[in-house]
Amino acid sequence: MEPKSALIVGAGPGISASLARRLAAGGTKVALAARNTDKLAALCAETGAVAFACDATQPGAVNALFEAVTQAHGAPDLVVYNASGRVRGPIAELDPEAVANAIAVSAYGGFLVGQRAAQIMIPHHRGTILFTGASASIKGFRHSAAFAMGKFALRGLAQSMARELHPMGIHVAHFIIDGAVRSDTRPVPNDKPDSLLDPDAIAETYLQVMRQPRSAWSHEVEVRPWVESF
Repeated sequence: MEPKSALIVGAGPGISASLARRLAAGGTKVALAARNTDKLAALCAETGAVAFACDATQPGAVNALFEAVTQAHGAPDLVVYNASGRVRGPIAELDPEAVANAIAVSAYGGFLVGQRAAQIMIPHHRGTILFTGASASIKGFRHSAAFAMGKFALRGLAQSMARELHPMGIHVAHFIIDGAVRSDTRPVPNDKPDSLLDPDAIAETYLQVMRQPRSAWSHEVEVRPWVESF
């Protein structure tokens, strides 16, 4: 069944926007959440989505978000966590407070949103919860320890939730976005066609996983450009 109400947390102009467009085109009522909702005005006007300001690292803010979305569109039966925190630099020079915040956005926020989604979906024995990972979900890179810690943790959360919630009828999946995503500020080089991930293609993959028959559910999918090394 197509979702009637969808919530995308950590919404922005890339994967989230592509997903919002596809969901809205299919008749789904879409809610978008971000710390700064000003950047979502054009997308909301295009898709009819409603934007909500939310700091996903705060339990009270997450609870209030779900209450507001439920009042506006009904309880979401599709929830996507797309937020992440980044701090780059040599390990000896990283600011501990900034690292803690980055991990909180990438992982703890995912827990809070995933937990609240599960609480809503368990009584109905249906629903879908999707988490956006990255190359850093499976391999740590130089000067990117904070991002790797958060994404490794998010992947562990998704695996645990999938094993617990799949038998309850709730589909949980984690997506490893292994490569750079094209955008207006990062166009595909003319001499390297399809060398960057197309956000529309990523969104289509999310929807394909969401629509899987429950006899053959995936709990993790990797997507990468054809030229990306493994």
